[in-house]
Amino acid sequence: MLRIAQISDIHIGFDRDDPHEPNLRRLEQIVARLGKTGLDPALVLLTGDLTEHGDPASYARLIAALAPLDLPVWPIPGNHDDRAVMADAFGLALQPDGFAHYAIDLPGLRVIMLDTLEPGRHGGGFCEARAQWLGAQLDAAPGTPTLIAMHHPPFASGIAWMDPADHEPWIARFGAAIAGHRQIVAITCGHVHRTCTTQWQGVPMMICPSSAPAVTLHPAPIDPDHADGRAMISDEGAGAMLHCWDGIRLISHSFAADPGTTLARHDGRMTALLHHLAAERDPRGG
Repeated sequence: MLRIAQISDIHIGFDRDDPHEPNLRRLEQIVARLGKTGLDPALVLLTGDLTEHGDPASYARLIAALAPLDLPVWPIPGNHDDRAVMADAFGLALQPDGFAHYAIDLPGLRVIMLDTLEPGRHGGGFCEARAQWLGAQLDAAPGTPTLIAMHHPPFASGIAWMDPADHEPWIARFGAAIAGHRQIVAITCGHVHRTCTTQWQGVPMMICPSSAPAVTLHPAPIDPDHADGRAMISDEGAGAMLHCWDGIRLISHSFAADPGTTLARHDGRMTALLHHLAAERDPRGG
């Protein structure tokens, strides 16, 4: 089984003057869990807002924090990133049109890393040049199962102050670009700082939890001119995702960096249960 880790919304450099800032420590927790608990990813996808200000020093800190994994790391920019600085830090070549997107060919699975950054805009962007590039990538491998990774989700999560409007032109353009491409097994995003799943145009879609603090789940409408005291950002602990490709389907797990207290282990007390479950799965048992 092919395992792919996804880390999103890290925001290194939020505390510019603190080389041990909380966002860096939260990322280090995720790295430690990926490296020590049998999750065994083959690669890591970084789906945007990797830094707070898009500066070289923050990307250098990020890369150093990820180094203990000793895995290929594939980034795309979010609205807090600088695509050129990011590409230089990771040794990526920008496309001729200047965008930082590309495809990764893995055993039995293709991953398209899509650049949805629109400088100066908090929400997503997907222009005609990007639509043509994505269409060409999908047309080039119609029989290969494909996962699309992008920063901005093209749907409303229900957290009003973070959500795009349904009528935004970039969303319609993205929808048209993927229409009819049946090889797309899922689309995974970031940006919203919490786990969310849906179907969009018949394609399974998910949002990865954030490495940085979470956006608080509060689905009621919000009035910018009426401060109602609601929580907007919460320390819910760092999170990430592990996508597992079994050759037929993608199974995606969100997980917390802190695994919590272990309440049971694979020891003698679990032997009888494990044998019972194995027998249930035996096709000879009916």
